[in-house]
Amino acid sequence: MADRTSITLLIVDDHPVVRDGLRGMFTAPAAGRPGFTVLGEAADGVEAVELALRLDPDVVLMDLRMPGGNGVDAIAELTRRGARSRVLVLTTYDTDTDTLPAIEAGATGYLLKDAPREELFAAVRAAAEGRTVLSPAVASRLVSRVRTPAAPAGETLSAREREVLELVAKGTSNRAVAAELFISEATVKTHLTHIYGKLGVKDRAAAVAVGYDRGILGRG
Repeated sequence: MADRTSITLLIVDDHPVVRDGLRGMFTAPAAGRPGFTVLGEAADGVEAVELALRLDPDVVLMDLRMPGGNGVDAIAELTRRGARSRVLVLTTYDTDTDTLPAIEAGATGYLLKDAPREELFAAVRAAAEGRTVLSPAVASRLVSRVRTPAAPAGETLSAREREVLELVAKGTSNRAVAAELFISEATVKTHLTHIYGKLGVKDRAAAVAVGYDRGILGRG
């Protein structure tokens, strides 16, 4: 049982050995720091949402790339449903395609798995208090992204962004795009935001027009 000074956790990772290691780390007694109580574990984003809503932990330690339901979709769903839990991403990936969608979806913090133990403990405490936590590498990336002028129109779209744009060109709704590509509507919206930025447009119609004009969608 958690006492009133204990920070409660839900551990989300598709690797059992990682979950076991994190559970052992957070449940090991240690003098001089607040206690942690692990309420449960999940192996994918879908299970994470169900457990987070049922167990109501202070902090969800969330991996990102998991078969059966990714972390970004889980974060977006918890945000949509007004979950009290703060989400601290704990992953090995620090690329823009991972960090930005996670933070946009509602993550309180983003930490890499190579972080020292005490840094992880401090990050969980900070997340429980609602403070933003970013690993130095991720913080540097975000600062660089903010300071760098917007990418010039014509920047290459990713394969997934092309798929989304092709479906939009057919008049497919966000919900139908999500179903077709087996992703969430929130992820579709994130892809569209990136597409608009790369093409220098502000809406779906303009994106399609520019897509045809530049040969991304073939001939109109």
